[in-house]
Amino acid sequence: MSDKTAPVLAIQDLTVGYQTRNGIIEAVRDVSLEIRKGQTYGLVGESGSGKSTLALAVMRYLSANGEVRKGSITFNDRDLLDMSTNELRQVWGKEISLVPQDPFSSLNPSIKIGEQLAEALRQHTNLNAGEAATQSVDLLKDVRIADPENVADKYPHQISGGMQQRVMIAMALSTEPNLLVLDEPTTALDVTTEAAVLDLFRELVYERQTSALYVTHNLGVVAGISDRVAVLYASELVEDAPTKDLFAQPLHPYTRGLLDSVPRLGQRKDERPLQGIPGSIPGLQQLPTGCVYADRCPLAIDICFDERPPLDTPVEGRRVRCHRWPEILSGEIDARRADVEAIAVEDYSSQPLLDLDDVEVHYPVGQSLVDTVRREEPQVVKAVDGVDLTVGTRRTLGIVGESGSGKTSLARAIIGLVARTGGEIELLDMALPPELNTRGKDVLRHLQIVFQNPDEALNPYMTVGEILRRPFVNLLDESRQAADEKVAELLQAVRLPAEYTERRPPQLSGGEKQRVAIARAFAANPDLMLADEPVSALDVSVQASVLNLLNELQIENASTTLFISHDIGVVAYLSDEIAVMYLGNLMEVTDADQLFDVPYHPYTEALLSAVPAPDPSVKKERIRLEGDIPSAIDVPTGCPFHTRCPRFLGDVCVDEKPPWQTAPNGKRIYCHIPVEELMDIQKPVVKFEE
Repeated sequence: MSDKTAPVLAIQDLTVGYQTRNGIIEAVRDVSLEIRKGQTYGLVGESGSGKSTLALAVMRYLSANGEVRKGSITFNDRDLLDMSTNELRQVWGKEISLVPQDPFSSLNPSIKIGEQLAEALRQHTNLNAGEAATQSVDLLKDVRIADPENVADKYPHQISGGMQQRVMIAMALSTEPNLLVLDEPTTALDVTTEAAVLDLFRELVYERQTSALYVTHNLGVVAGISDRVAVLYASELVEDAPTKDLFAQPLHPYTRGLLDSVPRLGQRKDERPLQGIPGSIPGLQQLPTGCVYADRCPLAIDICFDERPPLDTPVEGRRVRCHRWPEILSGEIDARRADVEAIAVEDYSSQPLLDLDDVEVHYPVGQSLVDTVRREEPQVVKAVDGVDLTVGTRRTLGIVGESGSGKTSLARAIIGLVARTGGEIELLDMALPPELNTRGKDVLRHLQIVFQNPDEALNPYMTVGEILRRPFVNLLDESRQAADEKVAELLQAVRLPAEYTERRPPQLSGGEKQRVAIARAFAANPDLMLADEPVSALDVSVQASVLNLLNELQIENASTTLFISHDIGVVAYLSDEIAVMYLGNLMEVTDADQLFDVPYHPYTEALLSAVPAPDPSVKKERIRLEGDIPSAIDVPTGCPFHTRCPRFLGDVCVDEKPPWQTAPNGKRIYCHIPVEELMDIQKPVVKFEE
């Protein structure tokens, strides 16, 4: 759509503030942008950048202490800020619709899906009850929900998260609005479900020529879905450009830093390490007088600290707020940080450290009184269902899969936080008892874990120094004086100031807390480190530095890492080997540098197709899975993946467990289809630019 057409939404010099006990904090400052008909406009930035506040301001949904202090928001030539509440009600839902991050909290749990859709239709149209009910089913068909009549008769808790989000999209599109506002709508979804929802969004927006403001922290999502991207930082719009131009040549150092913080598909730690952004976003109470990014910027010079840069237009269709954009555009200077040395990777795979033999983790499901009286056979959740795996010394094994695949249950069985119900686990040729409380100090020292949420590992009432001292005293029998000396070394290793020994976890940022948790885990110099989604809750700039830190500490301590994540890009970047799990079973085990090469297990093939690529130039084969992952209480017979497999063969997949096969490139694949046939019928899923 040409930029010469009239904008559907025009935001001009918008400033939004919140009244607090410490005065007014401006969460959005002097932001201007335009969205045209049929255009999807992506809004990205770290936590605290102002993304959600801007979206809420457009909807006039600001909290009671929030106010628009300056500027205008024009929708189809009408100023939304001048409208009364009654006038806004005519716009909300009918002309502008919101798709929230959490669909479950937005759907009424006591009203059936069809009734909620019908109610939304009746509010904004002249349909009677019967007509609204019929159109509700049609809307569910439009968002590609199979058996829409059945879904319309269900309550929200009876359908999956992906289906709930489809319902929210159906509700948002029910009145054919001119503008959709989407606030992190796929953040809580698994990658295969997210891919299907994004496909649906693209199709419907294209068909209806709806405009959209898409708020997200995920650069891969915005690269694949947006026509234009605006980057926010510390309340300001710092760059705005067509998506391909922004990813090909970012003109603001912050945008460059964000892109360098995220692994590109196929990027490996030994080729080009991630380059995180040091420091943190400034507090909005005391923004600097000059550029808001100057304290973290590798290109900052005196003028950057003294004068706030204007929002310039370097070329038609692009805007940037940076004093040094002319030098960046001409190539005189590079917005990247100084190169970080590639991480040396040595092959220690012939020296096994951890060995899993037919490991099972089965949880009994609580029975009702009636079931107990009837002596019903108790149901069992098969979280891990017979896993065989060997991890080499000084290697990083990545485990990837959707929610419910068994990744975390396997990690907790290894560490002993849940008792395995079958199989054997050996570490350094020592048999590990199933439960943590039966393992001796010598075993505990060899095995540590870093959780997704560092608050699980850090006592909020203890100082950082006390937290880090305990492993030295309890596991290594060090004296307090010796322990204190090593605590200082640990803080230096994880790049935290020495004075942090006196701070408590609530006084730290999320990234700082995770660094303390990593320091605590490495204190006893373990042989095996389990990292369970250690960066998924962190902003991308912090994520990069934590991943590099894990790498460096692993090398320094000559340890082995079991890295668990739902993010294939991160796993492929960090790992030496990768295991793909589905419904408690391993589907594929491969060297990381072979992950993107054929053949694949059909599940791996679908995962790679679904992962968002933070690079618009990357092309992928489109492979989508139907349905949701089955319940681990009722695991399908034969191949556990057969109910969703796009390469389903027939009865053999239903009746017989697949064999393990080894491909010529060394991949081990759990599938009935011969690897030779997979190599003939499969294409590389990800096509990288030469």
